[in-house]
Amino acid sequence: MNIIIDSNVLFSALIKNSVTRKVLLEYEDFFLFPSYILIELRKHKKEVLNKSRMTEKDFDKLLQLILSRVLMVQTGDLLTYRKKALEIVKDIDINDVLFVACALAHKNSVIWSDDKALKTQKKVKVINTKEILKMLKKPQTI
Repeated sequence: MNIIIDSNVLFSALIKNSVTRKVLLEYEDFFLFPSYILIELRKHKKEVLNKSRMTEKDFDKLLQLILSRVLMVQTGDLLTYRKKALEIVKDIDINDVLFVACALAHKNSVIWSDDKALKTQKKVKVINTKEILKMLKKPQTI
């Protein structure tokens, strides 16, 4: 199963030493995310850095650790799925289009997101942090 993380999951893991961070660092397989997340992170880095209360050096080390657990999907690889993804999220949040496109591009995928609105659509499976913890505790599902 492919687990696609959305930007809020990444930001949460960078801001707080939480269960989200622990899962990202300890899960035995790789996560997927669109490379676009890094553009979002650059835009919001100062804010995330302030909220985390880490030094920039520690923040960058943590980011590199997390990125070592992730397979980045290039935006160009998702263009074929963008139109269908846009149809799915157009009434929810257009900013989720690449996450949905990533799920469409990679069969047997779920999106890890705590976005309740994204979960209302039924074309791709979206699981929240509580659900991912339950899923990861079942060895036969991994």
